[in-house]
Amino acid sequence: MKFLKVNINTAAPRDPEASILLIYTGGTIGMVSDKEDQHLVPFDFSEVIHRVPEMRQFKVMLTVLSLDPPIDSSNIGVEHWIKLAQVIQVNYQEYDGFVILHGTDTMAYSASALSFLLENLGKPVIFTGAQVPIGRMRTDARRNLITAMEIASAYRSGKPLVPEVSIFFNTVLLRGNRSTKVESRHFNAFHSGKYPQLAKAGIDIEYNRSVILPPPTEPLRIYQELESQVAVLKLFPGINKTLIEAILRAKGLKGLVLETFGAGNAPTYPWFLKLLREAVDRGITILNVSQCEEGEVHQGQYETSYYLKEMGVVSGSDISTEAAVTKLMFVLAQNLTPQEKVTLLGKDLRGEMSRRS
Repeated sequence: MKFLKVNINTAAPRDPEASILLIYTGGTIGMVSDKEDQHLVPFDFSEVIHRVPEMRQFKVMLTVLSLDPPIDSSNIGVEHWIKLAQVIQVNYQEYDGFVILHGTDTMAYSASALSFLLENLGKPVIFTGAQVPIGRMRTDARRNLITAMEIASAYRSGKPLVPEVSIFFNTVLLRGNRSTKVESRHFNAFHSGKYPQLAKAGIDIEYNRSVILPPPTEPLRIYQELESQVAVLKLFPGINKTLIEAILRAKGLKGLVLETFGAGNAPTYPWFLKLLREAVDRGITILNVSQCEEGEVHQGQYETSYYLKEMGVVSGSDISTEAAVTKLMFVLAQNLTPQEKVTLLGKDLRGEMSRRS
């Protein structure tokens, strides 16, 4: 896996107000129609200035790194997240902000993963993409790209306005590890039901500074390990023992995100509780996440969640599934005792959850 530096055919400003590293991984935003107008193909990012001529108006030093070859976001994996963190680490001192162009399908997972890998992040890392290819007439790609660049270069009194990993899409800026893709046919693709918008883009960009993470007091720290032996189990009425048994007894399983009902409730069938307890006793870490788009887990509020709390299942509070998966990967990769891992999972690390419950 490698990134190629792409030369942009535009004269650099004499007195740039900021410097931005634009990282293209793939996705709809970088697609154009072929000569026969029958298929979508990736375009040469050295031509991005011709596709988005408005970029010439930015008073920034712009560098583009393009993943070679670009990939569909459905193929994004742990190795790509670690590589992105390494790219930011290498270029951190040279640039004021970073914009990552990414396919929408797994963007919330990638933004969540980067938020955990980049501790004490003090600069904007903005994910964006498009629902309609940049080569089409009625595309959202240009607006998303231009606004993401503007946010990435937004500083006040020498400090960035958004020193965290976020997603800009359509008209809203959302915390990356609070985001979920909710639309495949409309431009408002992402939603954050459990946390306010960081900014709203209209005629002006209005920043909700009270909900944006404050600048860190410690230097950036990059983590380069994630544990991929995790699974997601979504409960549903009528779920059978054979299915749950197959997942919990999967070879090498280290952690499980358990998507429960309502405020963290689950069946109380004896066989179900026995399988969960056996998994916990084998050292499998289980994180309880609500299936509800809003609200949070309150283990012990009802009898149907008391048993989970009693056996050592960790409450995910109001964390999203995307953030839960990547946080579990992050925590399990650390050289910690089992109890330390449980404590860390229940703690807010990067603004991904409101409180421990």
